[in-house]
Amino acid sequence: MEELVIRDADVVDGSGADAYRADVVVDGGRIVSIVKEAAAAGCQRPEARRELDAEGLVLAPGFVDMHAHSDLALLRDPDHSAKAAQGVTLEVVGQDGLSYAPVDDRTLGEVRRAIAGWNGPGDDIDFDWRSVGEYLDRLDAGIAVNAAYLIPQGTVRALAVGWDDREATDAELEHMRRLVAEGMEQGAVGMSSGLTYTPGMYAKDAELTELCRVVASYGGYYCPHHRSYGAGALRAYEEMIELTREADCPLHLAHATMNFGVNKGRAPELLTLLDGALAAGADITLDTYPYTPGCTTLVALLPSWASEGGPERILGRLADDDTAERIRHHMEETGSDGCHGVPVEWETIEISGVTEPALAEYVGRTVLESARLRGETPWTVARRLLLTDRLAPTILQHVGHEENVRAIMRHRVHTGGSDGILQGSKPHPRAYGTFPHYLGHYVRELGVLSLEECVAHLTSRPAARLRLPDRGLVREGYRADLVLFDPATVAAGSTYEDPRRLPTGIPYVLVDGRFVMEDGRRTDVLAGRSVRRTPR
Repeated sequence: MEELVIRDADVVDGSGADAYRADVVVDGGRIVSIVKEAAAAGCQRPEARRELDAEGLVLAPGFVDMHAHSDLALLRDPDHSAKAAQGVTLEVVGQDGLSYAPVDDRTLGEVRRAIAGWNGPGDDIDFDWRSVGEYLDRLDAGIAVNAAYLIPQGTVRALAVGWDDREATDAELEHMRRLVAEGMEQGAVGMSSGLTYTPGMYAKDAELTELCRVVASYGGYYCPHHRSYGAGALRAYEEMIELTREADCPLHLAHATMNFGVNKGRAPELLTLLDGALAAGADITLDTYPYTPGCTTLVALLPSWASEGGPERILGRLADDDTAERIRHHMEETGSDGCHGVPVEWETIEISGVTEPALAEYVGRTVLESARLRGETPWTVARRLLLTDRLAPTILQHVGHEENVRAIMRHRVHTGGSDGILQGSKPHPRAYGTFPHYLGHYVRELGVLSLEECVAHLTSRPAARLRLPDRGLVREGYRADLVLFDPATVAAGSTYEDPRRLPTGIPYVLVDGRFVMEDGRRTDVLAGRSVRRTPR
């Protein structure tokens, strides 16, 4: 007898088709049969060792978070309710060009310092891996949800070239090509870049094109955080389209937003650009989060020249008064490339997390608010935070536009991604709320998307991008990565004031046919594993 029958579920299967009532039988980690209501009326209903009454609940494929920063959280926090409670059954990590494989001892230490704001310093992690394959093997020991990995181009450049702003030599480029090939062979699904973060931002298009050719040869995709989301946003999108066309590589645009005042109401221009490229045969997808503020690190706003050479060089420049004044001038008056070519508006920069306890009073306030409380300039406050917390502060950047968010999420190649940074005492609520916020706010309350359409955005579309032949749909033979939610009550619990509250209306989540959420509570099941590239 099979393990589980989910009885009388309203199945939204991920294809975009209308919902239907059915009994769904799960055994051995897969969906073994689906008996629709009409068929069940004329025959004996399926039985199993356990029966789950799903009356009033929607059964859908588990959600795929196409942009996650859980690289260390998956290892640090076996519970990982931040994602499991949202119905996420697969995360894509290694984002924005910086992560922890492939590395050597030197690069690992540099990367840990550079992205401590994303993932914490990692003092509680045994970094017993160096290669992509070894990191994936570590995930296979058991994690809360499944995870796929993107080779981080910035980390690859740090390993082969260093943190200097210069072109790679022929030998260094060949070294990077080999590192990317090895990562793909070991199971990565593609490559990411962070082209406003050092050292990845120092790569010219020709270098990126060569690496994308390697990715494409293995059936992977390129996922860039491109060179500007502000003053140069449209040109930056065009650059990525042209680059991947030259490399014949599929393109997935990370957190594809149109932010800052210069882009208010300009989402239709982006969508027209995408439609033209798609009509010409380009293979493009994108992800977004359903919120207006962005989230990054405070150090990311610095001009690229100030970040050259890595974390210790940055701290040295900040400590020097004359150099710090040059940095301030670029950020506040010229428009730093780290701030997407837009002069920083300190009233939009909210400190969301620090690692130094003595700085806790800054969290939850904008830099401008803290400056006024102390009778200081905003740059004095920002500089102090960067030096005292050694570049670790994270920020919310309140620069988005609701009309752009809604327009982009409607597009036919859109997928969902949280871009959730789990660090800090007041992280962005998207880390805990992205997927129920889509279902509750944008489907039920606003009607921006139909339920069936939204579920397709969050399931089958990302599974197709990841080239996963047995995930993303409720189909017989597919993996039983499933979520059951109440469409009348599903909602994000997280808010800007209380960002770690778990969602409501998602009582059951299964990974590999095992309950990781049951009756709205996290179980102790660690059914997640690495999801590796499917060979061509």
